[in-house]
Amino acid sequence: MSALLEWVEGVYRKLLFLPDPASAQARAIDHLHFLIISVTTGAAVLIALVCASFVVRYRRRPGDPLGPTERVVAPRALEVLTYGAILASFIGFWVIGVGQYLALGRPPEDALEIYVTGKQWMWKFAYPNGAASAGVLYVPAGRPVRLLLTSRDVIHSFFLPDFRMKRDAVPGRYTGLWFVAEEPGRHPVLCAEMCGTGHSQMDAELVVMEPHAFAAWLSGGGRPAGAGEPDLVSRGRRAARAHGCLQCHSFDGSPGIGPTWRGAFDSEVLLKSGDRVRFDEAYLTRSMMDPRAELVAGFEPVMPSYRGQIDPDETAAIVELIKSLARGGSAARPAEEER
Repeated sequence: MSALLEWVEGVYRKLLFLPDPASAQARAIDHLHFLIISVTTGAAVLIALVCASFVVRYRRRPGDPLGPTERVVAPRALEVLTYGAILASFIGFWVIGVGQYLALGRPPEDALEIYVTGKQWMWKFAYPNGAASAGVLYVPAGRPVRLLLTSRDVIHSFFLPDFRMKRDAVPGRYTGLWFVAEEPGRHPVLCAEMCGTGHSQMDAELVVMEPHAFAAWLSGGGRPAGAGEPDLVSRGRRAARAHGCLQCHSFDGSPGIGPTWRGAFDSEVLLKSGDRVRFDEAYLTRSMMDPRAELVAGFEPVMPSYRGQIDPDETAAIVELIKSLARGGSAARPAEEER
């Protein structure tokens, strides 16, 4: 049976011009895709056969009197069965699709986080230890990888056809996707959003490496992301000082003009409007670009907008800094030392 299913999948991929899947998520998406095509095609063929049989059975023959044909009434049980099968199919597709959608939105806690920045017309990648690359994304095989995407100029769309994944990179905010590459190899990265005259040339390559090879590249082969700054947390500390963030936010939980960053990441924030929002990468980026849109309860709207004032690389570094404070990491230094 498994051999037959693999053959059917191979036929579908050839007919649809799909590359071989490179992750477990891609296989699950393919299976749902193929199931929907099979069911809808089967239903279409069945309807066509019924129509053909009606044409033959109820055609007007020589000598038949003119006038309307006899009325055909379907049994009630057949109607209930037909409508029930259609409804059950749609509900089944919805349940499977929503399950996949929710799973794709919940990366494992131990996922390797990589920051992706799109700009006309290239992709840049930054790793937590400070390594960086442009045009080539390096990931380990067999480990969950979470990509945090943003854009420096216009909307781009990060597309991994071999992984069946696509997510927009939007200026001034972070979006994300995650995957587990099954085995070492090379895969294309494309931009799927018309972003200017160089759109068709905005491509990159995803290189899946053996875990030990990736660790060696990360520790010694990656290009340092900032001179004298060994990792994103250190760069974030420097960026926070340079942009005046520490005049309002503290590292140690002490009160200030703005909320403390100590333990803030992944917490629930009460807004002045009474709503609650999760303090994650997207909220943090929105707060930098439009601080008055979601005011934290108990604080005045004194923070300026950093739209156009801060680079995406610095935004990623500040995000990692605040994450380290939530974990009680090395960034938790006395406030007077940072000043």
